Amino acid sequence: MQREDVIGARVSGCYRLCMTTPDFCDRELDLHRLDLRYADLRLADPRALERLRQSLERYGQREPCLAVALAGSPQLVLLDGYRRVAALRRLGRDTVRVEAHAVDLTAGLVLALTRAQGRAWAAIEEAWWLRELTAVQGLSQQEVARHCGRDVSWVSRRLTLLDGLSEPLSQALRAGTLSLWSATRALIPLARANADHAGRLLEALRAHPLATRTLRAWFARYRQARVRERERLVDHPRLFEGALAVRAQERIETLLRDGPEGACLHDMQMLEAILARLGKRLAALSGEPWPEGLRRTLLRLTETLVREAHTLARYSPHDHPRDAHRDPHSEGPRGESAADRPGP
Repeated sequence: MQREDVIGARVSGCYRLCMTTPDFCDRELDLHRLDLRYADLRLADPRALERLRQSLERYGQREPCLAVALAGSPQLVLLDGYRRVAALRRLGRDTVRVEAHAVDLTAGLVLALTRAQGRAWAAIEEAWWLRELTAVQGLSQQEVARHCGRDVSWVSRRLTLLDGLSEPLSQALRAGTLSLWSATRALIPLARANADHAGRLLEALRAHPLATRTLRAWFARYRQARVRERERLVDHPRLFEGALAVRAQERIETLLRDGPEGACLHDMQMLEAILARLGKRLAALSGEPWPEGLRRTLLRLTETLVREAHTLARYSPHDHPRDAHRDPHSEGPRGESAADRPGP
């Protein structure tokens, strides 16, 4: 029997063992008997932990944690349920419901990855788990993909998330002091390009965290900035946050000063710029086959522009706004009705 078939048999056998072996069923277990060696492979979320604590206090533990019992060890290795264990400890409980399986670690890790009980896995958690299976347990990406019911490209994409993920970044993610979006969309790409800047930014964010929206704007500015400005952005991200707040206040004051006329002017200028940019991008795509979604969207946009062009024409400068909804032929040049006009 090939190696991957052996592992598959072990994983599928987990369910039969739980049903046929009394010592490895759903049961209450003292917390001190759990081996929490994989706690660093799951993300911390203080708010979610508090919600779970309240739920456990009111309704009790409904779903058991998943663990494996290794031969010769008095402890059970916890695979899934770390947040439940933390919540139970907050409540002062000393026991936990555990579904234990008499399999080796490799089969147990695969089982945990394919059958998450408590909550959905974050992409970075799946990446950590896959690295444990490949780098530590020695499985190939093909073997992992087969037993997880995925293709090899999914395994490869998840493992790619760890490229540029330094240990300080990993610790900040696990502790919940850095959001997953901030890490995957800003810090990790920055670390791949400039590890020194990523480390300095992480230190600055630990002292003064930025909201996700602010960090998104910061990263967009960093990509366009020159060398000197990048140094200031990395060392003093709070100054950038202050500049954003000043700019937002200036926009509010501008709206108050210019009124709806200024808002209309701003919208028209933005629309004109967007249409000009879109025209250049469409010209660059000429001669190449377009995706069906792009073709349908362009058709809808064309119809919308034609329809709105008639609406905008009513408000053109040669028409007085007061007469915009009137028939231009309903009155004579001096206000008399068309029926009272003299003949030609």
